[in-house]
Amino acid sequence: MPLHVSPAPAPALRSVLAALGSPTAVRKGHTPALRSVQGPLSPELPLPVHVLDRIVPDEAAPRTRLAGWRFLVRSGDRAVAAADTMVTPDGWSFSHFFEGPYLVSTERAVRQAESAAGHYQPRLLSVPELYMLTLWLHNDTEADAGAGPLDPADLLVPLAPAPPGITPYLPHRVADLLPVMTLRVTPAPAPELPGLPGLLGSPA
Repeated sequence: MPLHVSPAPAPALRSVLAALGSPTAVRKGHTPALRSVQGPLSPELPLPVHVLDRIVPDEAAPRTRLAGWRFLVRSGDRAVAAADTMVTPDGWSFSHFFEGPYLVSTERAVRQAESAAGHYQPRLLSVPELYMLTLWLHNDTEADAGAGPLDPADLLVPLAPAPPGITPYLPHRVADLLPVMTLRVTPAPAPELPGLPGLLGSPA
């Protein structure tokens, strides 16, 4: 599928370029691969990072909030790190560099999405309650990439490492995956103990 990648806000991109040009910013990051690279580095594939702070059972269109924009930092034809930006009272600014499994899994999920059918706008969706990150494929390619609720017809592709019982890289419609996510964060009701109904119920 041809993915319709939205351009990041210009100040966010400028802040990453400035950080890449700063030896101090590069050294302070937990990114050995970034520090060891010889040659030019370029920020590519900007993706808005949305956060689903709270999963509410029976909520038709869960609201998300934009937390930042993420760029893959490439050296030649390979990604060696990622750069996160965040919004501040003064506008967009660089946050930090990082590397790790989500760097590789993001690239893999994007390549997989590009070879499938359909037209989508790629985003990232973080679900802190489940320690879960997904590639969010939004079906409205003209939408503002920094806004909008999850649409039931959107696709979510869990990235590795995924929570136990959720298969990474397997696309799910939001309408199908959201109930599974809701079940995982909803505490099971406490069992009633035989002969002791008053202990768990309301006082008579």
